[in-house]
Amino acid sequence: MHLPEQKPLEVEAWLSRLGQPSADRDYKPGHQRMRELLQPLSIKCPKLRIRIAGTNGKGSTAFMLSHALQACGMQTGLYTSPHIQHFGERIRINGIPIPGTTLHALMQTVMPIALKAGASYFEAATALALKYFSDSHVDVEVLEAGVGARLDATTAVEADMALITPIGLDHQNWLGGRLADIAAEKAHISDGCLWCISAPQDDEVRSILTAYNPDTQFVDQHATIETTAYGQHQRKNGALAFAAIRQLVASDIVDSKRVDDAKLAIEQTNIPGRLQRIQAGGATIWLDAAHNAHAVRALLPTLPSLAEPLTSILIFTREERDLSDSLHLLRPYTLRMAGKGPHGLDACYSSVADALKAELALCPDGNFLVLGSFSSVAAALEWIGNH
Repeated sequence: MHLPEQKPLEVEAWLSRLGQPSADRDYKPGHQRMRELLQPLSIKCPKLRIRIAGTNGKGSTAFMLSHALQACGMQTGLYTSPHIQHFGERIRINGIPIPGTTLHALMQTVMPIALKAGASYFEAATALALKYFSDSHVDVEVLEAGVGARLDATTAVEADMALITPIGLDHQNWLGGRLADIAAEKAHISDGCLWCISAPQDDEVRSILTAYNPDTQFVDQHATIETTAYGQHQRKNGALAFAAIRQLVASDIVDSKRVDDAKLAIEQTNIPGRLQRIQAGGATIWLDAAHNAHAVRALLPTLPSLAEPLTSILIFTREERDLSDSLHLLRPYTLRMAGKGPHGLDACYSSVADALKAELALCPDGNFLVLGSFSSVAAALEWIGNH
């Protein structure tokens, strides 16, 4: 089957035919489809492949680690999800998103196989990333898991190192309703890996991870790395990324002379959609994709440094999510709460654009926080760009 000719900007429209481009709506557990997808593509293993799982902080840690590896002189492929504005953001080499023309060419090979295998959007995206990295002969791949780990598309390929970010409740409809269930699913990120390093975890989670893989290393709970990225939680993510670098140095994979370069790269990593600051005239707008209570709690220590208090917090979640359990956590940090969905808001709006327009009209020089999902961040960026 030959795909109809498409412009690069139409890539996502084709991918959307495979399913909804959101991890838990699109999730199809199992590795069989990925094996069918990858076998004809002749994917080559890089010198080093690193998988990252967890509830929150996966993307941030992946960005930091990939920048650190690049600073060590390694050509680095980075695969993250979801994207914010353009699909190509998911697939990067040395920080540069895959060009649209290159992606379009790859789709001519990958997408007919994906369609025949009944692959999901995420599985097709993973295959496109792996094929791009293989064809480009990268030295190292950093792969962020989508949902869980045991049956995730990213664990269908072998890896050398696994990182586990803080684990909390999320994707319960797929992974189970208890924290123990979720931890057990994510523990499989270390399958087949030589090294597994985890961020500090609750005692229950730590015991589950250790029972599954007794060789799991845990970053000291007090370890931090100063970062230019806003958020005290980013210092913890930085510590996890740096722990991975130290292990690679100890294993003679990374030159010990590049450790300082790696640390500086982690410190200077800017991460889109995670307390991203935008100046809009006299107003300051902060954008964050936090979409569950676990992520909101991680933000709380940093909120006073953004503004004390924030003029308003605008909450827009996907339709199947709800941050009503987090409203009481956020209210002390803002004068007013608005958005769509959760009960108990001071004002309701049908869209991020309507909310920003109205709230900035009330206070043109205010400080605003938009949170709830990557799609909310994308909508805010679109509105800001148009105004």
